[in-house]
This record gives sequence, C-alpha cells and structure tokens, in this order.
Amino acid sequence: MAIKTINAGMLQKMFLSGARRIEGKKEWINELNVFPVPDGDTGTNMTLTIMAAAKEVGQIGEPTMENLAKAISMGALRGARGNSGVILSQLFRGFTKEIKEYEEISMSVMADAFARATETAYKAVMKPKEGTILTVARGMAEKIEEVAIDCEDLEEGLQEVLEYGDYVLSQTPELLPVLKQAGVVDSGGQGLMEVLKGAYDCLIGKETDIEITPVSTGGAAVSAEKIDTADIKFGYCTEFIVMLEKEYTEETEKEFKAFLSSIGDSIVCVNDEDVVKVHVHTNDPGLAIQKGLSYGSLTSMKIDNMREEHQEKVIKDAQKLAAKQLEDEQMTDSGPRKEAGFISVSVGDGMNEIFKGLGVDYIIEGGQTMNPSTEDMLNAIDKVNADTIYILPNNKNIILAAQQAKQLTEDKNIVVIPSKTAPQGITALINYVQGQPAQDNADRMTAEMQNVKSGQVTYAVRDTIIDDKEIKEGNIMGIGDSGIMAVGEDISETTKGLIDAMMDEDAELISIYYGQDIDEETAQALADDVEEAYPDCDIELQCGGQPIYYYIVSVE
Repeated sequence: MAIKTINAGMLQKMFLSGARRIEGKKEWINELNVFPVPDGDTGTNMTLTIMAAAKEVGQIGEPTMENLAKAISMGALRGARGNSGVILSQLFRGFTKEIKEYEEISMSVMADAFARATETAYKAVMKPKEGTILTVARGMAEKIEEVAIDCEDLEEGLQEVLEYGDYVLSQTPELLPVLKQAGVVDSGGQGLMEVLKGAYDCLIGKETDIEITPVSTGGAAVSAEKIDTADIKFGYCTEFIVMLEKEYTEETEKEFKAFLSSIGDSIVCVNDEDVVKVHVHTNDPGLAIQKGLSYGSLTSMKIDNMREEHQEKVIKDAQKLAAKQLEDEQMTDSGPRKEAGFISVSVGDGMNEIFKGLGVDYIIEGGQTMNPSTEDMLNAIDKVNADTIYILPNNKNIILAAQQAKQLTEDKNIVVIPSKTAPQGITALINYVQGQPAQDNADRMTAEMQNVKSGQVTYAVRDTIIDDKEIKEGNIMGIGDSGIMAVGEDISETTKGLIDAMMDEDAELISIYYGQDIDEETAQALADDVEEAYPDCDIELQCGGQPIYYYIVSVE
C-alpha cells in the first residue's frame, strides 16, 4: 500500500530513528576521517548534534509539525558541534522551515524541504567544498525534485532518493583527491546517509525500537556521559594478532567471526596475508584468545577493563565539571560591564593558563579531541559581561559553531576571530589593542595570526597513504597547516622534522608546547636541539599539557 503522506507523529518517530541509527554507527563514521589521527570525530560530532535535538523531540507528547520543527531546529542549532554537526543543523533548519506550516508531508512537500535544507546549508558555509556532506545533500535534493514529478508514494520515491544519495557519496573521492588517496568516502556525507536511512527504516516499518536516551554533554566544559557501568554489556576490550600457522580460508574467517559475534560485539577481524588482526568487546577474553590460538600463535595481546576505565573517566569528568562550575559561580556580572571580553577554546592546564595570562575571561574546555557545541559558546557568552566579546575557536572545526553562536546572540557584539590553532589564537590576543574599534582589532588580530605557521605531533591509528606519504599504524606524524609534513617512529625526531619543514628565511620565533605525555626534561632536550639547529631564532618552550598531541609547535 502506497504511503502518500507523513503526519507529525510519524515524523517524530522517523527523526528519533535516524538519531538512533547514527548513534550506533558513530565510531565507524569516525574511522572514515581522512587523517589517521586518534581524534577522528565526525561521527561523534554529528551524533551529539542530532542527540541534542532528539532530547527535545522525544519530550513532545502531542507532536505537531510546528512544535516538531522548533524542537528539531533549535535543538540541533544549539547542540551543533564541529563543521559536520553545524552543517547537519543547518540542513535541519532549512528542512523544518519548509514543513512547519503543513499538517502532513507529501512527496512534493518533501522535495521542497530537501531543496530548502540544501540551500540553507550552502549559505551557512563561507566557502562550500564539493565532495562533502553538502554535495551528498544537494544530489539528493536534485533527485527528489525529479522523482516527485511522477511519484506520490513516499516509500518508493525516498528509496530511489537514498539509492542516489549512496551513489553521490561513492563519488566523493573523485571530487576530493585527499579522500581518494586515503581510500575513504566523505565521513559527513556518510553520517547524513545514516540519519536518513534510519528515518526511512522507521517509515517502512523496519525500525520498531525508537526509544532514545539523549547523550548528556555536561554544559560548557566537556562531555560528561552519565552512563552506569552496568550499561556496558561487554566489559573487556580484547585485541590480539594471530600469526597464522594453519590454512585460513574464507570459510574459516566466517567461522571465526561468527564465534566472536557469539561472545561479544564491536568486532574487527581482518585477514592480512599471514596474520589476522582481532578486536572484540567481550565478558570472557579467554574464549577469544583460546579460539585465536586454534589458528596460530598470538602476539600484541591487549585486554582493557572498560568498566574500570569508564568509572575512572566518570570520576575525572565529574571533578573537571565541579571545578568548572565553581569557576563559573565565581564569575559574576554584577561588576561594571567591560568594553571587551575574550572567550577561548583550549585544552590542557598549561594552555589554559597561557590564555588566561593573556586576558581571556572564559575558557571553553575542548579542541580537536572534543569540539565544543554552539550551546557551549552561548553559555560562555552569557558568563562574560562585555559589550564586545571576541571568540577564539583555535581549531578549524570549531569556527562554524562559534559563528552560529554569534548569529544566535542579540544583546552583545560577538566577533569571531577565525583562529585554527592555539598558536594562532595566542598571536591574535597579543595583537589586541585596548580602546581601538572592534572591527579594527578584528582585522589586526586576523592579519597577524596569518603569519603563524602551526604544527602538531601525534600518532597514526591506522595504515594509510596521504600526502604521498606511506603511514603505518603507530607511526608518529607531524601535521602542519597544509597536511602531513613529517612521519617517523621517534617523537622528538619527527617533531624536529616537522619544524624543519615549517622553517623559512623569515622565521624569528619557534614556540614549542609539550603535551601531557611528555616530561619537561625530554621537552627541554628537544628545545636545545632546535636552538642548536636554528641559532638565529628565539626558542620558547612551554608546558601545554594537551592530550593526544605530544607537541604543538609554531614558527613565526
């Protein structure tokens, strides 16, 4: 039987079903990120964005198109994280603007809503790039307009649109060479497809369990998921490599995967010539290991108690949140309103102190490992009592969320300085001149930070080829403004290679910020080597305390 229209009750279920599907796929989507860094976050950002809206949508007892549209739009706009999350929120914003006046959605209304969603999202991005989520959205908008001419059946028409969306997604590597080189499709586009497929499954009756438990994002500071350890179904993350000593056929592989599925989940079982890499979450690691031994000898064994790790994380997050709340309470708007205030995104005790020392009023904890949401920005804006507030995102994936917060703020003048790294943010702050007009300061700060070359040193989480460099899992990578500039096996040597690649004849200052995994003695030895290599440059060494990245460096 043809489905001619969708009412508000069905749309509510479809939206929650889409949210549930991407939540289940977020780690897989994270792994599609081009750079093999340990903080790929597209899936996480899109999930947190849609979950913020799902929380509002799930609380509506008597849904109408109007109250659903408001809940979806405002929930996603305020909860948006990262570029992918912001673009997703803008797609929802455009879609809901179109449907809010209707009691039911027909195929023609759906086509108009897709078109408006795409138009809204493209307008939100200053320099739209093809081969991304935008391309996938536009392709489906064009396809549904074509399909809606002759088709009134939403089940049939939307299936055709989704199939075309998959095709457009498959072509994203042809539009973005960096995707093709890395062997992946666009992660944001994949996330959008998961949302829409989840919604479609609900429409045709495949998806029955749509109950959503919204993810708590813990306010302005960091994500603080309040999940009891009892909710972790399988407690041990088990990894090992089998050095094959017996014939390992496709049938054997199916048998091994079936066994792993019977004792756990989150399974990765990859055959690579004479070795098999295994990852499984299970309550009995011994069973997985015993089965692995039946195929050969084992190496690189690693077992982590996820319940214990989660409990430690909850405690640490609670401590951070309590400290942040105390700091927030101590900030008061009762004093005289200032001419200018500053908000900076930062992570690491050392980095935070540096920004505070430069006059920053409010630190939003986050960065590459956790992109703050638009809501986090708005909360910070509320805490700073100033006529003009300068926001320093210090990460290219946070700029859109800051700009979205600016658009949602009416009582203060918000100036977003588009800093892409912490060193750029530091330089921007140094060049602020008190008493000068806001636009003059914004122009000066933005111009000066363009003279800063930034780099970060971390490790690779998978094998890949990118920027014509072959990278193996566990390699140390030096990532500059234009891509991967150094690859090696030693942290200090790779960092020196990165700095070498960043140097030019105009360089005068090299700044080195060491992370939480590097001790001061090791960092000082590196700084001494750099000073010896570049005696005409000033060398500054500071403790950044940042996670994930062993060093953050800048040359200016």
